[in-house]
Amino acid sequence: MSKIDFRVFSETDRLNSVVVHTPGPEMDLVSPHDREALLFEDILYLSHARKEHELMCSVFEKVVGKQGAVLQITDLLRETFELEEARMDFVDQFILASPGANLQVFRDDLSHLSAEDLFHFVLTGESSLSIEAKPLPNLMFMRDLAAVVGNHIVLSHAATSARARESIIINVVVSHHPAFAKFKDHVIKLPKGVTFEGGDLLVASDDTIVIGNSERTSLGGVISVARALFAATEIQNVIMVNLPNERSCMHLDTVFTFVSPDECVVFPPLIDLTGLNNVITFSRGDEPDNLVSRVHENLHSALEYNLKRSITFVPCGGLDPLSQQREQWTDGANFFAIAPGVVIGYDRNGRTFDEMASLGYRVVTAEGFLSYYQESTWEPGEKIAIKLDGYELSRGRGGPRCMTMPIARD
Repeated sequence: MSKIDFRVFSETDRLNSVVVHTPGPEMDLVSPHDREALLFEDILYLSHARKEHELMCSVFEKVVGKQGAVLQITDLLRETFELEEARMDFVDQFILASPGANLQVFRDDLSHLSAEDLFHFVLTGESSLSIEAKPLPNLMFMRDLAAVVGNHIVLSHAATSARARESIIINVVVSHHPAFAKFKDHVIKLPKGVTFEGGDLLVASDDTIVIGNSERTSLGGVISVARALFAATEIQNVIMVNLPNERSCMHLDTVFTFVSPDECVVFPPLIDLTGLNNVITFSRGDEPDNLVSRVHENLHSALEYNLKRSITFVPCGGLDPLSQQREQWTDGANFFAIAPGVVIGYDRNGRTFDEMASLGYRVVTAEGFLSYYQESTWEPGEKIAIKLDGYELSRGRGGPRCMTMPIARD
């Protein structure tokens, strides 16, 4: 594998490379009894979910226009586990992340698992050892494991024990996989005691990010990310959006995403909310640890103030309040920008796509897009909103942005 770059200076620049996880055997191990403990919404039909995910990845490859643009985290982890040092690091972090399970007694047994057996255990929880471990159905939501900002990557601190193993996966891959070697000094690891997940961070521009203080990202996590980025990158402004501590809006990108540099799809009941300290910009102070804060009326005014340009908010579900609620519930606001003004979302959110069409987007199906460009390369030009048949994927409660972790954009 060629060397990997970290290069994300906008939510909407043309995609260059992205990490994903096409659902695998771990999904068939989710039962109705334990799905809530696993933070998973439903029982997915694996073969159909895989086809939908593979179709999405085919769209990415067509827009990027090169082989190797879509990286599977499972391939990266398998290659990482070829290194004994990486396997030992995973085992040690896994034991530390489960202090009440007394896993220290299994350290030698875990250490002697083959690379393939350890890989299988990590994804499914299954092994020949008498260790009770759960599968990782949420691994399909790759966005939450980390966020690339500029030339740095911020690793997650999972808010729940059900996803702690995923945080270890990305930590071990980034720390040990040879393709990441030149970026060892570009990895940001947050202090213990704070929580942060990548679905709460959006790169608005080369000097401004937006981050949600949510069910999954604590205030301490927001401040830690801000300070780390101020110290290591060219980021000047961190816009913090306070969100209700509710599963229906667990991350900022479930209610707000960029579809072009000056257009965002939003869930109006939350994003249009005006209130005391609802939206605050933190900027660099005179000293490294000092933050200067500015309170805004709402997110719209905060974005226009910091980005110095007009921003159009597109209502998820249109103008009808009931449609807004229904389509936000099925990830209508969770678009993923593959290029400026070229986005993909779930087909079922029809009124949101109608809003996109009213702004000049050509609405097409994923199959239609691939068929049209079957014999030619895609080149940027018109605005396109691509509808993905995510009938199985959407039952997991996460859209295309949730399922993607871009590591480089052009």
